[in-house]
Amino acid sequence: MIVIGRDLVSAYFAKRASHKGIKAAKSQFDAWLKIAESSNWRTPEDVKKAHPKASILKAGRVIFNIKGNDFRLIVLIQYQAGVVSIRFIGTHEEYDRVGAENV
Repeated sequence: MIVIGRDLVSAYFAKRASHKGIKAAKSQFDAWLKIAESSNWRTPEDVKKAHPKASILKAGRVIFNIKGNDFRLIVLIQYQAGVVSIRFIGTHEEYDRVGAENV
């Protein structure tokens, strides 16, 4: 898959570099990124096979848990084009303030 929006994640981690657990979150995001880039997800079921705990939403949105569910990653997947667009990353508290289906 082609993953776009990494700059959003990089900026998020850079801004919070001194926060507890951020290094582990970045490491786990990097692992997620490696899996996503080497995947060929064509359906939501393909995503669930790779990430059983991912939440599939309407309109191509998927929520991934990062660092033991301490952080949430929202992406928009265009399955046929093979593109994953990162829309949001944040803590559960930050996630609760955004509309996952609207970002």
